[in-house]
Amino acid sequence: MSATRILIIDDEPQIRKFLRVALGAHGFEVFEAENGRKGVEAVALREPDLVILDLGLPDIDGKEVITRLREWSNLPILVLSVREGEDEKVAALDAGANDYVVKPFGIPEFLARVRVLLRPARKAGEDSAEIVVGDLKLDLARHEVSLAAEKLKLTPKEFELLAYLMRNAGRILTHRQILTSVWGPANAEDVQYLRVFVGRLRQKLGDDPASPRYILNEPGVGYRFLRPEE
Repeated sequence: MSATRILIIDDEPQIRKFLRVALGAHGFEVFEAENGRKGVEAVALREPDLVILDLGLPDIDGKEVITRLREWSNLPILVLSVREGEDEKVAALDAGANDYVVKPFGIPEFLARVRVLLRPARKAGEDSAEIVVGDLKLDLARHEVSLAAEKLKLTPKEFELLAYLMRNAGRILTHRQILTSVWGPANAEDVQYLRVFVGRLRQKLGDDPASPRYILNEPGVGYRFLRPEE
């Protein structure tokens, strides 16, 4: 069985070395690109399982790299950047990044994020009529939700919202992404409306916002549906 292949796109040699050593110690096969154009080319030629991407590249901005990759690839993209502003995070995630970690970062958290992105639960809703994350099961055909085998009563829009969150479990979703996908482009800015629905879902799931098991708030950015290993 071949090792999981990870591409690092970063112009700083010391960062690439640091990540190469950390990932290699955990059995990953690592290769590198020092700018955006070489990174896009490496994805096409070497087909990695995950891309780790810096935004501040010398030739093209990392967000442009994400946009180009998303034209033809759905592979997980983890952004590592010194840019910690909410606007930067939202822009990268809206462009198609799966997660965002601010430099400097701790290796345990970084490796946990990598593992989560490499373990999509199942192509829920695409290859199966069920979406299962931990003890929560959503049956798309029957339009039913059960938590630890106990059925929950959701409105149609709550069901649709939960399905979208579970389908993207482990990934940070921006407010705009959720609103556009569930309510349509005309509602892309209705963040307060989304907060109300998330609050209802949390109540029905018995999910404490202060110590969530399912729906994690990413302040100023959006939400992440947690997997059991997170």
